[in-house]
Amino acid sequence: MTDSSPRSSTTEPSPPPPSASTSSPTTPIASSPQIYIHPRREPFEHGLLPIPKLIFSDGTQSLASIKDKLLSLSSSSSSESTHRVNSAAIAETLQISPDHARLVLDTISSVLHNDTDPLVNAKPSEIDDVGIGVFDLVVFLYVQSYKRLLPKGHRDSAAVADVWPSTSAFDGFLSALTPLQLVRSNSRRFMPSQADEEAHQLSYLQKHLGNILALLADTAEGEAEDSLVLSMEKLEHLGFLVYFGEKGSERTPLSQNAPFFANSDPDMPAVPVPAAQVLDWLLQNIASTLEHISERVSAKENGPTVASDQDVPMTDVGSTSAKASTSARGPSFIEGISKSSHVKHASDLKGTSLKVINCHESVIYILAPLRYATVYGCSDATIVLGAVGKAVRVEHCERVHVIAAAKRICIANCRECVFFLGVNQQPLIVGDNHKLQVAPYNTYYSQLEEHMNQVGVVPTVNRWDQPLALGVVDPHDSLSHPAGVSEVQAESAICLDPDQFTNFMIPNWFGGEVVGSTKDNPFPLPDAYMVSQQRNHKNLGEIKHILKETQLEESRKRELSSTLHACFKDWLYASGNIRQLYCLQGD
Repeated sequence: MTDSSPRSSTTEPSPPPPSASTSSPTTPIASSPQIYIHPRREPFEHGLLPIPKLIFSDGTQSLASIKDKLLSLSSSSSSESTHRVNSAAIAETLQISPDHARLVLDTISSVLHNDTDPLVNAKPSEIDDVGIGVFDLVVFLYVQSYKRLLPKGHRDSAAVADVWPSTSAFDGFLSALTPLQLVRSNSRRFMPSQADEEAHQLSYLQKHLGNILALLADTAEGEAEDSLVLSMEKLEHLGFLVYFGEKGSERTPLSQNAPFFANSDPDMPAVPVPAAQVLDWLLQNIASTLEHISERVSAKENGPTVASDQDVPMTDVGSTSAKASTSARGPSFIEGISKSSHVKHASDLKGTSLKVINCHESVIYILAPLRYATVYGCSDATIVLGAVGKAVRVEHCERVHVIAAAKRICIANCRECVFFLGVNQQPLIVGDNHKLQVAPYNTYYSQLEEHMNQVGVVPTVNRWDQPLALGVVDPHDSLSHPAGVSEVQAESAICLDPDQFTNFMIPNWFGGEVVGSTKDNPFPLPDAYMVSQQRNHKNLGEIKHILKETQLEESRKRELSSTLHACFKDWLYASGNIRQLYCLQGD
Protein backbone atom coordinates (compact mmCIF):
# COMPACT_ATOMS: atom_id res chain seq x y z
CA MET A 1 0.00 0.00 0.00
CA THR A 2 1.43 3.36 -0.97
CA ASP A 3 2.18 5.47 2.10
CA SER A 4 2.33 9.23 1.61
CA SER A 5 1.54 9.91 5.24
CA PRO A 6 3.16 12.74 7.15
CA ARG A 7 6.15 11.48 9.12
CA SER A 8 6.43 11.99 12.85
CA SER A 9 8.87 14.72 13.82
CA THR A 10 12.05 13.70 15.62
CA THR A 11 13.06 17.19 16.74
CA GLU A 12 9.77 18.54 17.98
CA PRO A 13 8.39 17.07 21.23
CA SER A 14 4.99 15.48 20.96
CA PRO A 15 2.21 17.58 22.48
CA PRO A 16 0.63 16.24 25.64
CA PRO A 17 -2.72 14.51 25.43
CA PRO A 18 -5.71 16.74 26.17
CA SER A 19 -6.12 15.28 29.63
CA ALA A 20 -2.62 16.27 30.78
CA SER A 21 -2.60 18.84 33.54
CA THR A 22 -0.65 22.08 33.26
CA SER A 23 -1.27 23.09 36.89
CA SER A 24 1.56 23.65 39.33
CA PRO A 25 2.43 20.52 41.31
CA THR A 26 1.80 22.45 44.52
CA THR A 27 -1.67 23.52 43.44
CA PRO A 28 -4.37 21.19 44.75
CA ILE A 29 -6.68 20.22 41.91
CA ALA A 30 -9.67 17.94 41.68
CA SER A 31 -8.86 14.84 39.69
CA SER A 32 -10.93 14.50 36.54
CA PRO A 33 -11.32 11.37 34.45
CA GLN A 34 -9.24 11.18 31.30
CA ILE A 35 -11.12 11.79 28.09
CA TYR A 36 -10.28 9.13 25.53
CA ILE A 37 -10.51 9.11 21.77
CA HIS A 38 -13.01 6.64 20.30
CA PRO A 39 -13.90 5.45 16.79
CA ARG A 40 -17.32 6.40 15.48
CA ARG A 41 -19.08 3.08 15.01
CA GLU A 42 -21.53 4.41 12.43
CA PRO A 43 -19.28 4.45 9.33
CA PHE A 44 -17.91 1.00 10.17
CA GLU A 45 -21.29 -0.58 10.93
CA HIS A 46 -23.63 1.24 8.52
CA GLY A 47 -21.34 2.96 6.01
CA LEU A 48 -19.58 0.12 4.17
CA LEU A 49 -20.79 -0.70 0.66
CA PRO A 50 -19.85 -3.96 -1.17
CA ILE A 51 -19.09 -2.17 -4.43
CA PRO A 52 -15.60 -3.14 -5.71
CA LYS A 53 -14.99 0.18 -7.48
CA LEU A 54 -15.26 2.01 -4.15
CA ILE A 55 -12.46 0.01 -2.54
CA PHE A 56 -8.87 1.21 -2.97
CA SER A 57 -6.04 -0.88 -1.57
CA ASP A 58 -3.15 1.34 -2.67
CA GLY A 59 -3.35 3.90 0.10
CA THR A 60 -3.33 7.46 -1.24
CA GLN A 61 -2.12 6.71 -4.77
CA SER A 62 -5.56 6.38 -6.40
CA LEU A 63 -7.50 8.51 -3.93
CA ALA A 64 -5.18 11.50 -4.34
CA SER A 65 -5.97 11.72 -8.06
CA ILE A 66 -9.65 11.02 -7.39
CA LYS A 67 -9.69 13.88 -4.88
CA ASP A 68 -8.13 16.23 -7.44
CA LYS A 69 -10.70 15.30 -10.08
CA LEU A 70 -13.58 15.68 -7.64
CA LEU A 71 -12.31 19.13 -6.65
CA SER A 72 -12.17 20.12 -10.32
CA LEU A 73 -15.81 19.05 -10.77
CA SER A 74 -17.08 20.55 -7.52
CA SER A 75 -18.98 23.67 -6.67
CA SER A 76 -17.44 25.64 -3.81
CA SER A 77 -18.31 28.32 -1.29
CA SER A 78 -16.12 30.73 0.62
CA SER A 79 -15.04 27.95 2.94
CA GLU A 80 -11.90 26.08 1.92
CA SER A 81 -13.30 22.62 2.58
CA THR A 82 -16.90 22.86 1.38
CA HIS A 83 -16.35 21.91 -2.22
CA ARG A 84 -19.39 19.74 -2.96
CA VAL A 85 -20.13 17.18 -5.66
CA ASN A 86 -23.38 15.55 -6.78
CA SER A 87 -24.05 12.00 -7.92
CA ALA A 88 -23.18 12.79 -11.55
CA ALA A 89 -19.68 13.92 -10.56
CA ILE A 90 -19.29 10.88 -8.30
CA ALA A 91 -20.40 8.51 -11.08
CA GLU A 92 -18.04 10.10 -13.59
CA THR A 93 -15.04 10.13 -11.26
CA LEU A 94 -15.43 6.63 -9.82
CA GLN A 95 -16.78 5.06 -13.03
CA ILE A 96 -19.88 3.69 -11.32
CA SER A 97 -23.55 3.71 -12.32
CA PRO A 98 -25.83 6.65 -11.45
CA ASP A 99 -27.78 4.34 -9.11
CA HIS A 100 -24.62 3.41 -7.23
CA ALA A 101 -23.53 7.06 -7.10
CA ARG A 102 -26.86 8.01 -5.55
CA LEU A 103 -26.44 5.10 -3.11
CA VAL A 104 -23.09 6.59 -2.07
CA LEU A 105 -24.79 9.90 -1.28
CA ASP A 106 -27.62 8.20 0.62
CA THR A 107 -25.15 6.13 2.63
CA ILE A 108 -22.93 9.06 3.55
CA SER A 109 -25.97 11.07 4.63
CA SER A 110 -26.85 8.30 7.09
CA VAL A 111 -23.40 8.16 8.75
CA LEU A 112 -22.12 11.73 8.45
CA HIS A 113 -20.78 13.13 11.72
CA ASN A 114 -21.92 16.71 11.22
CA ASP A 115 -25.65 17.03 11.81
CA THR A 116 -25.60 20.59 10.42
CA ASP A 117 -24.34 19.47 7.01
CA PRO A 118 -26.93 20.27 4.31
CA LEU A 119 -26.90 16.65 3.12
CA VAL A 120 -28.05 15.36 6.52
CA ASN A 121 -31.10 17.60 6.55
CA ALA A 122 -31.97 17.40 2.86
CA LYS A 123 -35.29 15.94 1.76
CA PRO A 124 -35.09 12.81 -0.44
CA SER A 125 -35.75 14.91 -3.54
CA GLU A 126 -33.02 17.41 -2.60
CA ILE A 127 -30.11 15.06 -1.86
CA ASP A 128 -28.60 15.18 -5.35
CA ASP A 129 -28.81 18.97 -5.55
CA VAL A 130 -27.12 19.35 -2.16
CA GLY A 131 -24.34 16.83 -2.81
CA ILE A 132 -21.51 15.95 -0.42
CA GLY A 133 -18.31 17.74 0.57
CA VAL A 134 -15.30 16.37 -1.33
CA PHE A 135 -13.18 15.81 1.79
CA ASP A 136 -15.95 13.93 3.59
CA LEU A 137 -16.38 11.80 0.47
CA VAL A 138 -12.64 11.06 0.33
CA VAL A 139 -12.61 9.92 3.98
CA PHE A 140 -15.68 7.76 3.29
CA LEU A 141 -13.96 6.18 0.26
CA TYR A 142 -10.78 5.49 2.20
CA VAL A 143 -12.53 3.51 4.95
CA GLN A 144 -14.17 1.27 2.37
CA SER A 145 -10.91 -0.67 2.69
CA TYR A 146 -11.81 -1.61 6.27
CA LYS A 147 -12.19 -5.32 7.06
CA ARG A 148 -14.60 -6.27 9.82
CA LEU A 149 -13.38 -8.26 12.79
CA LEU A 150 -13.95 -11.97 12.28
CA PRO A 151 -16.40 -13.52 14.76
CA LYS A 152 -14.84 -16.11 17.04
CA GLY A 153 -15.63 -19.69 16.15
CA HIS A 154 -16.81 -18.82 12.63
CA ARG A 155 -15.35 -22.08 11.27
CA ASP A 156 -17.55 -24.28 13.46
CA SER A 157 -19.23 -25.95 10.49
CA ALA A 158 -20.48 -28.92 12.50
CA ALA A 159 -22.55 -26.68 14.75
CA VAL A 160 -24.06 -25.01 11.71
CA ALA A 161 -24.98 -28.02 9.61
CA ASP A 162 -27.98 -29.06 11.67
CA VAL A 163 -29.66 -25.64 11.47
CA TRP A 164 -28.60 -24.39 8.05
CA PRO A 165 -29.17 -26.75 5.10
CA SER A 166 -27.02 -26.19 2.03
CA THR A 167 -29.59 -25.00 -0.46
CA SER A 168 -27.55 -22.25 -2.07
CA ALA A 169 -25.44 -22.81 -5.14
CA PHE A 170 -22.77 -20.80 -3.32
CA ASP A 171 -22.92 -22.60 0.04
CA GLY A 172 -19.79 -24.59 -0.76
CA PHE A 173 -17.61 -21.51 -0.50
CA LEU A 174 -19.88 -19.04 1.31
CA SER A 175 -20.51 -21.11 4.42
CA ALA A 176 -19.08 -18.34 6.55
CA LEU A 177 -21.97 -16.13 5.50
CA THR A 178 -24.78 -18.40 6.63
CA PRO A 179 -27.00 -16.52 9.06
CA LEU A 180 -27.10 -18.71 12.15
CA GLN A 181 -23.50 -19.83 12.02
CA LEU A 182 -22.42 -16.99 14.28
CA VAL A 183 -25.23 -17.49 16.79
CA ARG A 184 -25.77 -21.25 17.02
CA SER A 185 -24.99 -21.37 20.72
CA ASN A 186 -27.58 -18.69 21.55
CA SER A 187 -24.89 -16.59 23.19
CA ARG A 188 -22.58 -13.76 22.16
CA ARG A 189 -19.35 -15.62 22.81
CA PHE A 190 -18.95 -16.27 19.07
CA MET A 191 -19.51 -12.59 18.25
CA PRO A 192 -16.98 -9.79 18.67
CA SER A 193 -17.52 -7.86 21.87
CA GLN A 194 -17.98 -4.09 21.77
CA ALA A 195 -14.48 -3.72 23.25
CA ASP A 196 -12.98 -6.03 20.60
CA GLU A 197 -14.70 -4.15 17.80
CA GLU A 198 -13.60 -0.78 19.16
CA ALA A 199 -10.00 -1.98 19.48
CA HIS A 200 -10.11 -3.41 15.95
CA GLN A 201 -11.42 -0.14 14.54
CA LEU A 202 -8.81 1.88 16.43
CA SER A 203 -6.04 -0.44 15.21
CA TYR A 204 -7.21 0.13 11.63
CA LEU A 205 -7.14 3.89 12.18
CA GLN A 206 -3.75 3.66 13.87
CA LYS A 207 -2.39 2.08 10.70
CA HIS A 208 -4.11 4.34 8.18
CA LEU A 209 -4.45 7.79 9.80
CA GLY A 210 -1.20 8.93 8.21
CA ASN A 211 -2.60 8.34 4.73
CA ILE A 212 -5.96 9.92 5.61
CA LEU A 213 -4.23 13.03 6.97
CA ALA A 214 -2.16 13.24 3.78
CA LEU A 215 -5.38 13.34 1.74
CA LEU A 216 -6.76 16.15 3.90
CA ALA A 217 -3.58 18.20 4.26
CA ASP A 218 -2.17 20.98 2.10
CA THR A 219 1.41 21.61 1.03
CA ALA A 220 2.95 24.42 3.07
CA GLU A 221 3.66 27.54 1.03
CA GLY A 222 7.31 27.93 0.19
CA GLU A 223 8.17 24.53 1.62
CA ALA A 224 9.11 21.22 0.06
CA GLU A 225 6.37 19.21 -1.56
CA ASP A 226 6.39 16.64 1.23
CA SER A 227 5.92 19.32 3.91
CA LEU A 228 2.21 19.00 4.74
CA VAL A 229 0.13 21.20 7.01
CA LEU A 230 -3.40 20.76 8.32
CA SER A 231 -5.89 23.52 9.00
CA MET A 232 -8.38 23.44 11.83
CA GLU A 233 -11.19 23.15 9.28
CA LYS A 234 -9.62 20.13 7.58
CA LEU A 235 -9.02 18.45 10.95
CA GLU A 236 -12.76 18.47 11.62
CA HIS A 237 -13.28 16.07 8.68
CA LEU A 238 -11.63 13.40 10.84
CA GLY A 239 -14.73 13.72 13.00
CA PHE A 240 -16.24 11.32 10.46
CA LEU A 241 -14.08 8.61 12.05
CA VAL A 242 -13.19 9.56 15.64
CA TYR A 243 -14.40 11.65 18.57
CA PHE A 244 -13.50 12.49 22.16
CA GLY A 245 -16.01 11.82 24.91
CA GLU A 246 -17.10 9.38 27.57
CA LYS A 247 -20.35 8.08 29.01
CA GLY A 248 -22.70 10.91 29.86
CA SER A 249 -20.57 13.56 28.15
CA GLU A 250 -21.10 15.46 24.95
CA ARG A 251 -18.93 14.74 21.95
CA THR A 252 -16.71 17.74 21.32
CA PRO A 253 -15.15 18.85 18.03
CA LEU A 254 -11.66 17.47 17.45
CA SER A 255 -10.18 20.96 17.17
CA GLN A 256 -11.34 21.77 20.72
CA ASN A 257 -9.38 18.79 22.03
CA ALA A 258 -6.31 19.42 19.91
CA PRO A 259 -3.74 21.41 21.94
CA PHE A 260 -2.62 23.32 18.84
CA PHE A 261 -6.15 24.61 18.04
CA ALA A 262 -7.88 24.60 21.44
CA ASN A 263 -7.47 28.32 22.21
CA SER A 264 -7.86 29.68 18.71
CA ASP A 265 -9.63 33.00 18.38
CA PRO A 266 -12.98 32.27 16.66
CA ASP A 267 -12.70 35.61 14.82
CA MET A 268 -9.25 34.79 13.46
CA PRO A 269 -8.38 31.85 11.19
CA ALA A 270 -6.19 29.38 13.05
CA VAL A 271 -2.70 28.90 11.65
CA PRO A 272 -2.29 25.47 10.02
CA VAL A 273 0.03 23.09 11.88
CA PRO A 274 2.37 20.42 10.55
CA ALA A 275 0.42 17.27 9.67
CA ALA A 276 3.13 15.20 11.37
CA GLN A 277 2.38 16.98 14.65
CA VAL A 278 -1.32 16.17 14.30
CA LEU A 279 -0.50 12.55 13.52
CA ASP A 280 1.75 12.27 16.59
CA TRP A 281 -1.04 13.64 18.78
CA LEU A 282 -3.69 11.31 17.34
CA LEU A 283 -1.48 8.23 17.62
CA GLN A 284 -0.69 9.09 21.24
CA ASN A 285 -4.38 9.25 22.04
CA ILE A 286 -5.21 6.04 20.16
CA ALA A 287 -2.43 4.18 21.99
CA SER A 288 -3.79 5.50 25.29
CA THR A 289 -7.32 4.30 24.45
CA LEU A 290 -6.10 0.86 23.32
CA GLU A 291 -4.23 0.49 26.61
CA HIS A 292 -7.35 1.55 28.51
CA ILE A 293 -9.49 -0.98 26.62
CA SER A 294 -6.96 -3.73 27.38
CA GLU A 295 -6.94 -2.87 31.08
CA ARG A 296 -10.72 -2.75 31.21
CA VAL A 297 -11.10 -6.13 29.50
CA SER A 298 -8.45 -7.67 31.74
CA ALA A 299 -10.17 -6.37 34.85
CA LYS A 300 -13.50 -7.69 33.65
CA GLU A 301 -12.07 -11.15 32.93
CA ASN A 302 -10.24 -11.39 36.26
CA GLY A 303 -12.77 -9.67 38.48
CA PRO A 304 -16.04 -10.96 39.93
CA THR A 305 -18.95 -11.38 37.56
CA VAL A 306 -21.53 -8.67 38.07
CA ALA A 307 -25.02 -9.69 37.08
CA SER A 308 -27.11 -7.06 35.37
CA ASP A 309 -30.79 -6.60 36.06
CA GLN A 310 -32.76 -9.67 35.16
CA ASP A 311 -35.08 -9.57 32.18
CA VAL A 312 -38.79 -9.63 32.79
CA PRO A 313 -41.80 -11.00 30.92
CA MET A 314 -43.97 -8.72 28.85
CA THR A 315 -46.60 -8.57 31.54
CA ASP A 316 -44.15 -6.63 33.73
CA VAL A 317 -43.30 -4.01 31.17
CA GLY A 318 -42.57 -1.40 33.79
CA SER A 319 -39.43 -3.24 34.90
CA THR A 320 -35.99 -3.21 33.34
CA SER A 321 -34.32 -6.10 31.65
CA ALA A 322 -31.17 -7.95 32.38
CA LYS A 323 -30.81 -8.80 28.76
CA ALA A 324 -31.29 -5.17 27.84
CA SER A 325 -28.32 -2.98 28.68
CA THR A 326 -27.73 0.67 27.87
CA SER A 327 -24.78 2.99 27.57
CA ALA A 328 -24.85 6.70 26.93
CA ARG A 329 -21.89 6.33 24.56
CA GLY A 330 -22.56 2.94 23.00
CA PRO A 331 -25.74 1.25 21.80
CA SER A 332 -28.42 -0.33 23.95
CA PHE A 333 -28.76 -4.11 23.70
CA ILE A 334 -31.74 -6.44 23.72
CA GLU A 335 -30.31 -9.90 23.76
CA GLY A 336 -31.23 -13.54 24.20
CA ILE A 337 -35.02 -13.16 24.43
CA SER A 338 -36.61 -16.57 23.83
CA LYS A 339 -40.26 -17.60 23.58
CA SER A 340 -41.54 -14.41 25.16
CA SER A 341 -42.28 -10.79 24.35
CA HIS A 342 -40.31 -7.70 25.18
CA VAL A 343 -41.16 -4.00 24.90
CA LYS A 344 -39.04 -0.87 25.10
CA HIS A 345 -40.37 2.69 25.11
CA ALA A 346 -38.36 5.86 24.61
CA SER A 347 -38.08 6.33 28.37
CA ASP A 348 -36.41 2.91 28.66
CA LEU A 349 -33.53 3.75 26.31
CA LYS A 350 -30.66 6.06 27.24
CA GLY A 351 -29.05 6.26 23.83
CA THR A 352 -30.21 6.60 20.25
CA SER A 353 -28.70 3.36 18.94
CA LEU A 354 -30.02 -0.16 19.56
CA LYS A 355 -28.95 -3.73 18.83
CA VAL A 356 -31.33 -6.71 18.97
CA ILE A 357 -29.20 -9.84 19.17
CA ASN A 358 -29.93 -13.57 19.41
CA CYS A 359 -33.68 -13.36 19.99
CA HIS A 360 -35.68 -16.45 19.04
CA GLU A 361 -39.38 -17.33 18.85
CA SER A 362 -40.29 -13.98 20.36
CA VAL A 363 -41.92 -10.63 19.68
CA ILE A 364 -39.78 -7.52 20.29
CA TYR A 365 -41.43 -4.09 20.36
CA ILE A 366 -39.14 -1.04 20.17
CA LEU A 367 -41.61 1.85 20.38
CA ALA A 368 -39.10 4.68 20.40
CA PRO A 369 -37.29 7.13 18.12
CA LEU A 370 -33.79 5.93 17.21
CA ARG A 371 -30.91 6.97 14.99
CA TYR A 372 -29.53 3.49 14.32
CA ALA A 373 -30.82 -0.05 14.84
CA THR A 374 -29.24 -3.45 14.21
CA VAL A 375 -30.99 -6.84 14.25
CA TYR A 376 -28.51 -9.71 14.36
CA GLY A 377 -28.73 -13.48 14.59
CA CYS A 378 -32.47 -13.73 15.32
CA SER A 379 -34.84 -16.48 14.19
CA ASP A 380 -38.58 -17.14 14.23
CA ALA A 381 -39.24 -13.70 15.70
CA THR A 382 -41.24 -10.56 14.99
CA ILE A 383 -39.36 -7.31 15.61
CA VAL A 384 -41.08 -3.92 15.51
CA LEU A 385 -38.77 -0.90 15.17
CA GLY A 386 -40.61 2.33 15.91
CA ALA A 387 -38.88 5.11 13.94
CA VAL A 388 -35.22 4.98 12.87
CA GLY A 389 -33.88 8.21 11.42
CA LYS A 390 -30.51 7.06 10.07
CA ALA A 391 -30.18 3.36 9.24
CA VAL A 392 -31.36 -0.15 10.09
CA ARG A 393 -29.19 -3.24 9.46
CA VAL A 394 -30.67 -6.75 9.61
CA GLU A 395 -28.07 -9.48 9.42
CA HIS A 396 -27.80 -13.28 9.83
CA CYS A 397 -31.52 -13.81 10.53
CA GLU A 398 -33.96 -16.49 9.42
CA ARG A 399 -37.76 -16.64 9.46
CA VAL A 400 -37.96 -13.19 11.02
CA HIS A 401 -40.63 -10.57 10.41
CA VAL A 402 -39.21 -7.04 10.67
CA ILE A 403 -41.62 -4.10 10.82
CA ALA A 404 -39.74 -0.81 10.46
CA ALA A 405 -40.37 2.86 9.77
CA ALA A 406 -36.92 4.11 8.81
CA LYS A 407 -34.87 6.33 6.56
CA ARG A 408 -33.02 3.33 5.11
CA ILE A 409 -32.49 -0.40 5.69
CA CYS A 410 -29.76 -2.86 4.73
CA ILE A 411 -30.49 -6.61 4.72
CA ALA A 412 -27.52 -8.99 4.76
CA ASN A 413 -27.29 -12.80 4.76
CA CYS A 414 -30.90 -13.57 5.74
CA ARG A 415 -33.33 -16.32 4.78
CA GLU A 416 -37.10 -16.65 4.67
CA CYS A 417 -37.65 -13.23 6.23
CA VAL A 418 -40.46 -10.76 5.56
CA PHE A 419 -39.90 -7.01 5.84
CA PHE A 420 -42.89 -4.70 6.34
CA LEU A 421 -41.33 -1.37 5.48
CA GLY A 422 -41.95 2.32 5.53
CA VAL A 423 -38.59 3.52 4.13
CA ASN A 424 -37.52 6.72 2.41
CA GLN A 425 -34.65 5.05 0.50
CA GLN A 426 -34.36 1.84 -1.47
CA PRO A 427 -33.89 -1.27 0.71
CA LEU A 428 -30.31 -2.44 0.23
CA ILE A 429 -29.79 -6.22 -0.07
CA VAL A 430 -26.30 -7.69 0.20
CA GLY A 431 -24.76 -11.08 0.81
CA ASP A 432 -26.14 -14.61 0.67
CA ASN A 433 -29.91 -14.13 1.00
CA HIS A 434 -32.74 -16.51 0.14
CA LYS A 435 -36.53 -16.26 -0.06
CA LEU A 436 -36.83 -12.68 1.17
CA GLN A 437 -40.11 -10.78 0.85
CA VAL A 438 -40.87 -7.09 1.21
CA ALA A 439 -44.26 -5.54 1.93
CA PRO A 440 -45.66 -2.12 2.81
CA TYR A 441 -45.66 -0.98 6.44
CA ASN A 442 -48.50 -2.58 8.37
CA THR A 443 -48.84 -1.21 11.89
CA TYR A 444 -48.92 1.86 14.13
CA TYR A 445 -48.79 2.90 17.76
CA SER A 446 -50.00 6.11 19.36
CA GLN A 447 -46.65 7.95 19.29
CA LEU A 448 -45.43 6.73 15.90
CA GLU A 449 -45.90 9.96 13.91
CA GLU A 450 -44.36 12.00 16.72
CA HIS A 451 -41.31 9.72 16.71
CA MET A 452 -41.06 9.84 12.91
CA ASN A 453 -41.07 13.65 13.01
CA GLN A 454 -38.33 13.62 15.65
CA VAL A 455 -35.94 11.55 13.53
CA GLY A 456 -36.96 12.77 10.06
CA VAL A 457 -38.75 9.76 8.53
CA VAL A 458 -41.21 11.01 5.90
CA PRO A 459 -44.49 9.04 5.53
CA THR A 460 -45.20 10.35 2.02
CA VAL A 461 -42.13 8.61 0.54
CA ASN A 462 -42.08 4.82 0.81
CA ARG A 463 -39.69 2.87 -1.46
CA TRP A 464 -40.36 -0.52 0.13
CA ASP A 465 -40.90 -2.15 -3.28
CA GLN A 466 -37.64 -0.96 -4.90
CA PRO A 467 -34.96 -3.21 -3.34
CA LEU A 468 -31.42 -2.73 -4.64
CA ALA A 469 -29.31 -5.92 -4.64
CA LEU A 470 -25.52 -5.68 -4.55
CA GLY A 471 -22.87 -8.41 -4.42
CA VAL A 472 -23.35 -11.81 -2.80
CA VAL A 473 -19.84 -11.52 -1.33
CA ASP A 474 -19.01 -8.79 1.18
CA PRO A 475 -15.45 -7.55 0.55
CA HIS A 476 -15.37 -6.17 4.10
CA ASP A 477 -15.70 -9.53 5.87
CA SER A 478 -11.97 -10.40 6.09
CA LEU A 479 -12.56 -13.76 4.39
CA SER A 480 -11.02 -15.07 1.20
CA HIS A 481 -13.34 -15.99 -1.66
CA PRO A 482 -12.82 -17.80 -4.99
CA ALA A 483 -12.06 -15.70 -8.03
CA GLY A 484 -15.10 -14.33 -9.82
CA VAL A 485 -17.51 -14.76 -6.93
CA SER A 486 -17.36 -11.06 -6.06
CA GLU A 487 -19.17 -10.29 -9.32
CA VAL A 488 -22.21 -12.43 -8.42
CA GLN A 489 -25.24 -10.35 -7.49
CA ALA A 490 -27.18 -11.04 -4.31
CA GLU A 491 -30.62 -12.62 -4.58
CA SER A 492 -33.17 -9.82 -4.29
CA ALA A 493 -36.51 -9.79 -2.49
CA ILE A 494 -39.96 -10.28 -4.00
CA CYS A 495 -43.08 -8.39 -3.04
CA LEU A 496 -45.45 -10.14 -0.66
CA ASP A 497 -48.68 -11.34 -2.30
CA PRO A 498 -51.37 -8.77 -1.39
CA ASP A 499 -53.66 -11.63 -0.33
CA GLN A 500 -51.07 -12.61 2.30
CA PHE A 501 -50.83 -9.08 3.71
CA THR A 502 -52.28 -8.47 7.17
CA ASN A 503 -52.14 -5.60 9.63
CA PHE A 504 -50.06 -6.09 12.78
CA MET A 505 -51.73 -4.88 15.95
CA ILE A 506 -49.53 -3.47 18.72
CA PRO A 507 -51.08 -3.77 22.19
CA ASN A 508 -51.80 -0.58 24.09
CA TRP A 509 -49.18 -0.80 26.83
CA PHE A 510 -50.49 2.35 28.50
CA GLY A 511 -53.98 0.99 29.21
CA GLY A 512 -56.65 3.64 28.75
CA GLU A 513 -54.16 6.50 28.74
CA VAL A 514 -53.73 8.19 25.35
CA VAL A 515 -50.10 9.32 24.90
CA GLY A 516 -50.01 10.09 21.19
CA SER A 517 -52.09 11.21 18.24
CA THR A 518 -51.42 8.40 15.73
CA LYS A 519 -54.60 6.42 15.12
CA ASP A 520 -53.75 4.65 11.86
CA ASN A 521 -50.88 3.54 9.63
CA PRO A 522 -49.18 6.81 8.49
CA PHE A 523 -47.84 5.20 5.28
CA PRO A 524 -50.52 5.00 2.55
CA LEU A 525 -51.16 1.43 1.37
CA PRO A 526 -50.66 0.69 -2.35
CA ASP A 527 -53.92 0.07 -4.20
CA ALA A 528 -53.44 -3.69 -4.58
CA TYR A 529 -52.92 -4.13 -0.85
CA MET A 530 -55.80 -1.83 0.02
CA VAL A 531 -58.18 -3.69 -2.32
CA SER A 532 -57.09 -7.04 -0.89
CA GLN A 533 -57.56 -5.79 2.66
CA GLN A 534 -61.04 -4.46 1.88
CA ARG A 535 -61.95 -7.76 0.21
CA ASN A 536 -60.78 -9.71 3.25
CA HIS A 537 -62.80 -7.50 5.57
CA LYS A 538 -65.87 -7.98 3.40
CA ASN A 539 -65.40 -11.75 3.30
CA LEU A 540 -64.98 -11.84 7.07
CA GLY A 541 -68.20 -9.90 7.54
CA GLU A 542 -70.08 -12.27 5.25
CA ILE A 543 -68.75 -15.36 7.03
CA LYS A 544 -69.69 -13.94 10.44
CA HIS A 545 -73.19 -13.20 9.13
CA ILE A 546 -73.57 -16.73 7.69
CA LEU A 547 -72.44 -18.32 10.94
CA LYS A 548 -74.80 -16.16 12.93
CA GLU A 549 -77.79 -16.99 10.75
CA THR A 550 -77.11 -20.71 10.36
CA GLN A 551 -79.31 -22.93 12.53
CA LEU A 552 -77.31 -25.88 13.85
CA GLU A 553 -77.82 -28.49 16.51
CA GLU A 554 -75.57 -28.21 19.56
CA SER A 555 -73.42 -31.16 18.48
CA ARG A 556 -72.85 -29.62 15.05
CA LYS A 557 -72.06 -26.24 16.65
CA ARG A 558 -69.41 -27.88 18.81
CA GLU A 559 -68.01 -29.69 15.76
CA LEU A 560 -67.88 -26.42 13.78
CA SER A 561 -66.28 -24.58 16.68
CA SER A 562 -63.64 -27.29 17.06
CA THR A 563 -62.87 -27.17 13.34
CA LEU A 564 -62.55 -23.38 13.37
CA HIS A 565 -60.23 -23.51 16.37
CA ALA A 566 -58.05 -26.15 14.69
CA CYS A 567 -57.82 -24.15 11.47
CA PHE A 568 -57.05 -20.98 13.41
CA LYS A 569 -54.29 -22.75 15.33
CA ASP A 570 -52.79 -24.10 12.10
CA TRP A 571 -52.86 -20.59 10.65
CA LEU A 572 -51.18 -19.12 13.73
CA TYR A 573 -48.25 -21.49 13.39
CA ALA A 574 -48.03 -21.38 9.59
CA SER A 575 -48.07 -17.58 9.48
CA GLY A 576 -45.82 -17.03 12.49
CA ASN A 577 -48.54 -15.06 14.27
CA ILE A 578 -48.32 -17.48 17.19
CA ARG A 579 -45.57 -15.13 18.41
CA GLN A 580 -48.15 -12.47 19.12
CA LEU A 581 -49.68 -14.65 21.83
CA TYR A 582 -46.50 -14.75 23.90
CA CYS A 583 -47.47 -11.51 25.60
CA LEU A 584 -50.53 -13.30 27.03
CA GLN A 585 -48.50 -16.03 28.74
CA GLY A 586 -48.51 -14.31 32.08
CA ASP A 587 -52.20 -13.34 31.98
